Amino acid sequence: MEIRIEWSYKTAKGTEAFFRSEEFPAAHALLIAEDIQKTGRVKSLEFVDRFDSSWTLKELKAYLKGIETEPHNVNVYFDGGFDKETGRAGLGCVIYYEQSGKAYRLRKNVEVAELSSNNEAEYAALHMSVQELERLEVHHLPVVFRGDSNVVANQMSGEWPVYENDLSRWADRIEQSLNRLGIQAQYELIPRKANAEADRLAAQALRGIEISGTMELEKS
Repeated sequence: MEIRIEWSYKTAKGTEAFFRSEEFPAAHALLIAEDIQKTGRVKSLEFVDRFDSSWTLKELKAYLKGIETEPHNVNVYFDGGFDKETGRAGLGCVIYYEQSGKAYRLRKNVEVAELSSNNEAEYAALHMSVQELERLEVHHLPVVFRGDSNVVANQMSGEWPVYENDLSRWADRIEQSLNRLGIQAQYELIPRKANAEADRLAAQALRGIEISGTMELEKS
């Protein structure tokens, strides 16, 4: 979870000022906040997440302790490819997360039929990503979903309306799953080049190459 620190400060002569930090990973923000408090001049301090929810120092500590052994800091990349000639689609997703002090990457792809467009394939890839999150037992956490589909990113974030019935059904299905899991979804539109890993998985699925697995990564 990315979070910023907001605090008011009072000098020895009584001058007061308000400060707001840039966003940091929650654990990093906690360390900085504890160091700031050591000055003894902090009047008030709170943390604010990307959904503008406020957290106290005690609440953030409890949150971080509670998620130590569960998947957290979850970032999802998804992509769908559609072959008009065959009517088949390739779906790909890559999920980065941390658990018990270690970092992991999950990769998954699948070939499916009975879709009608590239936009529907993109939605199906996002839905597959959410299914994988459920298998990982990700719940009640903010999750960033990154893809290169203008349609999916803008419709799922509420910027664009969904007129097509087939896309509306996918959107409803995804929202229902996210609500059931308590996942706070944030959608980011990224360039295709930045989504190369998920794009490659989708292309491999269309070629009949099935990939499914999780590997531990070196933490930076």
